[in-house]
Amino acid sequence: MILVTGATGTVGSAVCERLKAESEPVRAAVRSPEHYDGPATDVVRFDFTDPTTYRAAFKDVSAVFLVRPPAISRVQRDIIPALAGAVSAGVTHIVFLSVIGAERNPLIPHARIESWLSAVEISTTFLRASFFMQNLSTTHREEIANGTLSVPAGAGKTSVVDARDVAAAAAKSFVDGITGAFDLTGPTAVDYETVCELLSAELPHTVTYHNISIPRFIIRQARSQPILKAIVMTGIYTTARFGLADRVSSDLQHHFDQEPTPLSTFITDYQSAWS
Repeated sequence: MILVTGATGTVGSAVCERLKAESEPVRAAVRSPEHYDGPATDVVRFDFTDPTTYRAAFKDVSAVFLVRPPAISRVQRDIIPALAGAVSAGVTHIVFLSVIGAERNPLIPHARIESWLSAVEISTTFLRASFFMQNLSTTHREEIANGTLSVPAGAGKTSVVDARDVAAAAAKSFVDGITGAFDLTGPTAVDYETVCELLSAELPHTVTYHNISIPRFIIRQARSQPILKAIVMTGIYTTARFGLADRVSSDLQHHFDQEPTPLSTFITDYQSAWS
C-alpha cells in the first residue's frame, strides 16, 4: 500500500492517478475524507499535527508520498512526529516532494525534512521540483483571465516544470524503486515576458506582464492568502529576479524516462482554466 499525503493537491492528486493506472494499491491521506472525490478508493483521515490519525493512515503501508502542507513550517514539531510514526509502522520508502535548491538552503523547511529523512535507515527519493506551471492556472488564474500577470521577477528566467511530470516521476520512483535526489525542471527557462507572449498566442485575449515591486506584490497576495505563503511566493520570484532560478536539469528524462513538458503545451492543455 502506498500512502499519498496532499492527495487533493496539484501533485498529490496526479500521483494517485498515476499509481492507479499502474494498478498500485494507493491510499489517499486527507483531512476530510467525506469530501474526497479523487481516484483513490482507499481514503483515510490524516493530519500531520494530530497523532491520533497516524495509526489508521500507516496501517499496512510500505511507502509514502510526502508533501509538506504549505501552512506548516515548524518541521520538528509538526512533521517529524508523523514521519517517525510512519517508520515505526513499517514504511520503508518515502518519496518527498522537495524544492530545487533545498540542499543549498538549510533554512527552508524542505531542507530540514530532507536532513531528517537522510538520517533514517529507509529508502528515500527527493524530488526537488522547480516552480510549477500550474501556478499560472491556479494562483494567477484570475489575473491572467483578466489580461495581466503581475509578479516581481524582473527579466529573470525560471525553469518552470509541469506538475504532471513531477507526479510521473513520483509514481515511477515507487514502481521501479528509484532512490536518490533529483532536480526536476521544464525543458527550458523562460522569463515572464515570454510567459505572457505564450499565453497571448493561445488565449483569445492579450496577457501583459507587469513587473511590480516586491512590497506591492506581498500586499496584493496577502489580501487573498496567508501572509506566509505570500512571502514564500515573493522569495521564489525574487530568486528569478536575480538570475538564480534558470538552471535546467535533465533528470526527468534521464532517470524517469519522462520528457519534460514545454510551457506552450501546458498552456494549450489548460486553456480552459483562463476562460
